Amino acid sequence: MRALDLVMLDRDGVINRDHPQSIRSVAEFELLPGAAQGIALLNKAHIPVAVVTNQAVVGRGDISLEELHRIHQRMHDLLAEHQARVDQVYVCTDVAIEPHYRRKPASGMLREALERFDARPEHSPFVGDALRDLQAAASLGCPRILVRTGKGVATEAKGWPVALEPVHIFSDLLSAIQALLENLDTLREPFYTENLSS
Repeated sequence: MRALDLVMLDRDGVINRDHPQSIRSVAEFELLPGAAQGIALLNKAHIPVAVVTNQAVVGRGDISLEELHRIHQRMHDLLAEHQARVDQVYVCTDVAIEPHYRRKPASGMLREALERFDARPEHSPFVGDALRDLQAAASLGCPRILVRTGKGVATEAKGWPVALEPVHIFSDLLSAIQALLENLDTLREPFYTENLSS
């Protein structure tokens, strides 16, 4: 039985460089250093990887759904250059949590990913850079990992309610994934009680 069933990743600020006005074109999409290498490590360990991302930029009409598809194809292409891949991309284009409850901090997209991969929440960490990522993960009992890329430093500085603890903090996606994999042999259920150092 694997200690990790699934790893879920936010997109902007975790996999790619974030932009203040969101990524609006293929040209703006740029992988963060080490992100592809980290995802490749999960691939080599045969651990499924799902991207879970809010994209209200579509819901607001700033870009088309077709452009978002092109941006995600660019993501796949850049990852492939490093022998890395994501297994599924979950996108919410809603501008509010209602009516579908998929937009983070709601947990709809995470729930879909868990069901798709038949994954146990406590063995399926979510890696994000924003409070809403931590909230969505906590609502389902998924381990919470914060990276200091993107909005991560600001999120860490502001803090979060004690109910979201423990939150494991790493400098970037690569270091987070390396720590997860190094702890595979010693993890106990539930996963998030393990003390992963930063």
